[in-house]
Amino acid sequence: MQHVDDTSFPVRNAQINVDGQSFHVIEQGQGPAVLFCHGFPDTAQTWKSQMRAVAKAGYRAVALDMRGFGESYSPAEAERYTSLHVVGDFIGILDALDIPSAVIVGHDWGADYAQRAAVMRPDRFHALVSLSIPFAPRGDESLWDQLRDRGLGERYYSMSFLAPEAAKRFEPADETIPSILYWLSASPPDGTGWDPIDPARDMLRPSPVATPDWADPDYVEHTIRSFEKTGFQTGLNYYRVVQTTFDLTAAFRNVVVRQPSLYIWGAEDGLCNFFHPEPPTRESLLGTQPGLVDVIRIKNAGHWLQHEAADRVNAELIRFLAVIASRFGEDMIAHNP
Repeated sequence: MQHVDDTSFPVRNAQINVDGQSFHVIEQGQGPAVLFCHGFPDTAQTWKSQMRAVAKAGYRAVALDMRGFGESYSPAEAERYTSLHVVGDFIGILDALDIPSAVIVGHDWGADYAQRAAVMRPDRFHALVSLSIPFAPRGDESLWDQLRDRGLGERYYSMSFLAPEAAKRFEPADETIPSILYWLSASPPDGTGWDPIDPARDMLRPSPVATPDWADPDYVEHTIRSFEKTGFQTGLNYYRVVQTTFDLTAAFRNVVVRQPSLYIWGAEDGLCNFFHPEPPTRESLLGTQPGLVDVIRIKNAGHWLQHEAADRVNAELIRFLAVIASRFGEDMIAHNP
């Protein structure tokens, strides 16, 4: 592909009305749509590198500040953060932007909700890319019950996030955001990075660096300022609503993802290693993702692989989109600039 100056693909910011509520959306490029969904604690800005790469490859990149984050609608009540609500947000944004269907890409909680979107609305999401969080169908037990059955009900990191006062632990943002970025990445020395069931390796320990060397300082500053403005309370609602979401989604019990999909994870990600102590393969995941194209394990990357290994993630994403284009015909063929 010939080199094209980034100014050929200006970034467009807008507030989109979805069912009477305002959502902040970033767009870049033209062509078949790719919808990006972020996790906690983050905003749409986390996808800056991927959006630029996708736009330059001939696609329309769309990222939103998820419900409860940044400049988007942020109701206080936890029960308004179920997968039914958030998948509804995705559909409302596609409708507002006149997008009939999209590839959906998610990281962290964004991956979980992107997976639910693929399950609930295969008519609107014809392919799925998950970063860090592996897909698991809605089974017979909620995640919380599974952890309790394993004796981890008090040890698993996010159980402490369920308390009403948990948001205070994340203040001030100018200290905790650098800590979360550093400890969840591959930057810490071996044996010192974040472990989801070891309180001594908590994500909120003071970071030895203000900005990890892999992180764009502007991104870090934006994230800090965003959470200084919004606080962390509404973002934590994604954890608090796990049981409610489970209770409301019995109709999707054991439903698998049949669309073409891709799973990318960082080899040093404590959360990934907790969920699958044995590295997964395409063959091992085909039972729940029959359309799985590939599993990509990235060495020397942790939880923030869209930043830590941006070039590799971008290359794998573009390669996957090319596969989708070949399967879906002319409607999904990207026109390279």
